[in-house]
Amino acid sequence: MTDEAKKIPLWLLSFVVTLPTFFAFLATSATNVALPHIAGSFGSTDDEAKWVVTSYMVANGIFLPLTGWLERKLARLNFLKIFISLFTTGSIICALAPNLVTLILGRIVQGIGGGVLMPLSQSILLQEFPKTKKGDAMAIFIFAIMVSSIMGPTVGGFLVDNFSWQWIFIVNVPVGIFSLIVIPYTVMDTAKDFRKEKVDYFGLFFLICWLFSMQVVLDKGQQYGWFDCDWISWLSLFSLICMLFFIVFELEIKHPIVNLRVFKDLNFFIGTILGTLVNVMVCVTVILIPQFFQGIMHYTASMTGLTLGSRVIACFPLLFIGKLCKMFDVRLIIASGFFLIGSSIFLLANLNLQVAPTTIILSNILFGFGSVFALVPISALALGTLEKNQIANAAGIHSLTKCVAGSIFTSLASSFAISFSQVHQTYLLKNMSVYNPVFNAHFSALKNALLNYNCSFVASHKANMLLYKQLLVQTKMYAIMDLFQIAALVSVIVIPLVIFLKVEKSSN
Repeated sequence: MTDEAKKIPLWLLSFVVTLPTFFAFLATSATNVALPHIAGSFGSTDDEAKWVVTSYMVANGIFLPLTGWLERKLARLNFLKIFISLFTTGSIICALAPNLVTLILGRIVQGIGGGVLMPLSQSILLQEFPKTKKGDAMAIFIFAIMVSSIMGPTVGGFLVDNFSWQWIFIVNVPVGIFSLIVIPYTVMDTAKDFRKEKVDYFGLFFLICWLFSMQVVLDKGQQYGWFDCDWISWLSLFSLICMLFFIVFELEIKHPIVNLRVFKDLNFFIGTILGTLVNVMVCVTVILIPQFFQGIMHYTASMTGLTLGSRVIACFPLLFIGKLCKMFDVRLIIASGFFLIGSSIFLLANLNLQVAPTTIILSNILFGFGSVFALVPISALALGTLEKNQIANAAGIHSLTKCVAGSIFTSLASSFAISFSQVHQTYLLKNMSVYNPVFNAHFSALKNALLNYNCSFVASHKANMLLYKQLLVQTKMYAIMDLFQIAALVSVIVIPLVIFLKVEKSSN
């Protein structure tokens, strides 16, 4: 490494390293908004257009755990140049795609390039920042991830509404070119591993089969009735077998492509569990809040985006979270973070049809604060106790675990919302009876109002339909409240796990 590279300010290194990561993460959340426009542009169905997201997530997930192995074989600078080039090339293909198939192929290339940028930037920051500033390094990393995930739908909606869906991919191109130019002057290289070792093709094969089949099941399960569908059941079994083979094979061979032995480190093991739970809470709330606002309250997408965007306010504590980690026991900070997350979700567990947007905004701000207080020290502790040559591999596994859990629980949340709604419908339907005086009063009032424009039979039919429609709204609301209550309970229950984290005296 050169003397010039050593003299690069940490703030400049942080900006250069996190910039492509920011846009790679933005490419995940912003594209969801454009799916209806993409489907209309190519004359495809909504289910066909979803492969634009699925293909990116599968390619992204496959390369996440390969970060350490690839950096070791290619050296850091070559690694960054190759994968930023792939991400930029994939963005160009997507922007110029003449049909849906080409767009999906471009998303695969984009996912391959963007998949490794998140764990690699996390690894670089942890390795280059002094040991006493690990919290500051993770604060910068979490800031980039939080802002990109929160602002993704808002930015995507703005570009689609004012320009076209192609601009979601076009904005990545200048960022990729800029990164390719400045990275060689700011990022220190690592030595290339020239040792000849047998490539773990079996591990790679099982990893690809596991993640691809799992993602297909998660994307198509709800559409085809989950395990009521034979091919979903068989594909789920195949995915489970591939996952087990992958884990066993990687633990047994001498030179695994993904070194799962890092889970022997207690901090990494507990930290990965806690970090994954925070990510699950983020995914679940991001799915359920729009369902309530847009599906029940009939708010616009922009208004819903603004309520979620209030979480950006919570990014400001990132400016001093590093100092807090030095002043207090970081385990106390993590516990406080989970308590704030649980409290914020509990506020959402008491929704009603008269709820004010300020309640949701307050909940989102509290959630953002909790995420900051939990994620920054968790990331620093989970990866900070590992050897430098293990950090890239561990960061990839850490990111993959959060990605897989996020995908699983996002699908489960949507599925349980439907199931819980049906359960509540069964109980509430008993109230729609002629023996219920409250129902009769509402029915008579509606019927009398409709008699001004319809005959008695039509008025009765419309009154029943309006009341049944109101019942469906209530069941959806109760189902979402149930899920929020479960999420809030889980957030509090996991707090005792924090005491198992080991904190070095120098970090306090």
